[in-house]
Amino acid sequence: MLAIETIGLTKYYNRGKIKALQDFSLQVDTGKIFSLLGPNGAGKTTLIKALIGIIQPTRGNAMILGQSFQDYKVHKKIGYLAENHRFPDFLTARQVLYYYGKMSGVAGADLSVQIPGLLKKVNLQDWMDTKIRKYSKGMMQRMGLAHALINNPDLLFLDEPTDGIDPVGRREIRDLLKELRNEGKTIFLNSHLLSEVERVSDEIAIMKQGKLLQKGQLEDFLSVKEQYQLQLKGDSTLIDQTFKSANISADFNVNLFTIKVQDHQELNILIDALREQSIDILAVIPKKISLEDFFIEVLDENEVKPA
Repeated sequence: MLAIETIGLTKYYNRGKIKALQDFSLQVDTGKIFSLLGPNGAGKTTLIKALIGIIQPTRGNAMILGQSFQDYKVHKKIGYLAENHRFPDFLTARQVLYYYGKMSGVAGADLSVQIPGLLKKVNLQDWMDTKIRKYSKGMMQRMGLAHALINNPDLLFLDEPTDGIDPVGRREIRDLLKELRNEGKTIFLNSHLLSEVERVSDEIAIMKQGKLLQKGQLEDFLSVKEQYQLQLKGDSTLIDQTFKSANISADFNVNLFTIKVQDHQELNILIDALREQSIDILAVIPKKISLEDFFIEVLDENEVKPA
């Protein structure tokens, strides 16, 4: 079963002058961390708001966890962290979660048991009885995550979940997202921090001006076809001679040799030749580009050129 499926989802504003979503069709598998990327104004937040019922699309359809996105019952299976979320600042974290948990239909007795563990999960256990007004930006983000998890959802929509969180906190959030994925939950992530997305995502999609440009496995997008980095230890002259004999050129940087081969067979022939010369092969690393480089490349390829 798909976690999310959109079919021609479209949203216009200002009598069609602003095209926030344009025939947007997307499929997201269950049990994945899926990241939606795009420049400001691409339509990312509009898509999330349409899927969870905050705004009505102009046309199109969508399914969430096998149910129509317009069926209010599916909302019980969804958790949502908005980009600029707010809570009543006169309440404590414990009170906020109890209040919103009751609104989500969770029984009071269950909430009393769940809330301490949930706040511990987001590292707010020592602040659960502190009023929200005293929370920092990073603490508010953690609070938002706890709020999104209060109803134990199957699908999480997270809009900029690590915004304002320090590096240690971001690592803790990454670990939490992976833990939730391992529990079978699907996480739909929207973030401008591409380094964070790269570390945690299974799949990504890139959109621009309301249109889907690319979608697929993160690993497939970042791998450079048939290029490798070899970490070698041995006589440098002998290494150069071995490369020349195999008719393979190599770029050298510190102790890494970057090569390009035609296929895996040619790579294996080179490795055998290096071993015959008693050259130690410490690592064979498929070459990759960064998600930021790939993201910019896709946007540049889809840039509308002036006539």
